[in-house]
Amino acid sequence: MKWIGRRQSDNMEDRRGVSGGKVALGGGLIGIIILLINVFGGESAQQIAPVLEQLQQGQTTEQTTQELSPADKEMGEFCATILADTEDVWKKVFEENGLTYENPKMVLFTSNVNTGCGSATSASGPFYCPADKKVYMDLAFFEELKSRFGAEGGDFAIAYVIAHEVGHHVQNLLGISTRMRQMQQGKSEAEANKLSVDLELQADFYAGLWTHYNQQINQMLEPGDIEEALSAANAVGDDAIQSKMQGHVEPDSFTHGTSEQRMYWFNRGFKSGDIKQGDTFK
Repeated sequence: MKWIGRRQSDNMEDRRGVSGGKVALGGGLIGIIILLINVFGGESAQQIAPVLEQLQQGQTTEQTTQELSPADKEMGEFCATILADTEDVWKKVFEENGLTYENPKMVLFTSNVNTGCGSATSASGPFYCPADKKVYMDLAFFEELKSRFGAEGGDFAIAYVIAHEVGHHVQNLLGISTRMRQMQQGKSEAEANKLSVDLELQADFYAGLWTHYNQQINQMLEPGDIEEALSAANAVGDDAIQSKMQGHVEPDSFTHGTSEQRMYWFNRGFKSGDIKQGDTFK
């Protein structure tokens, strides 16, 4: 994609090259909590925050720094450019609908990171923390996406994932994440998982919508870019991951949607350019 020379966001924090950090006593409890917060949204994050503060007391801090390579620095510039593109697009979309957009921040990290939702490792994959309104990404995820799950890779695959996580920020601002959590109350596990799928598919739709607008504004697409995004969406479908990891699929346990669903909703956002067509909860 065409990204060099465009504006870079000031809302990115690059923590790569800093290893270590707070290590929670008691294993991965906070890492589990962060995944729950990621699913259940903003109000839950506020409720759980005091618990996290207590858990983080007594953690040990151990950090080392390492100089980034030229390739790593260029990747950071790329990510800052994509984040700036999401800022421009969502400001425009919100203004068209009589709303005001609040920019999120994005943190690049290596191995582990401390967040407003607690400590997490790269095993969590890219995620959005509603408590501090930040997107967190360990870029090593994309190498695993290629080597382990068969995605094509490419710069637009990274752009798609950033746009998807920013889509969760949009949902948080619009109150959709909170409403989803409320809808999950009293539901069976399978029904609650279905609502989680709806939330994730809408974030895919928003990633496609961002692509539509960004192409209009910046003419940034090159041949093969959409295919890179669709390949990434295909690779992270619940059915594809379960088939790869355990040899069979369990539809009732899906939380992000099938490969086909994820590709469909990205394409729908990209082709329509209409935010009103993104109600995946119907």
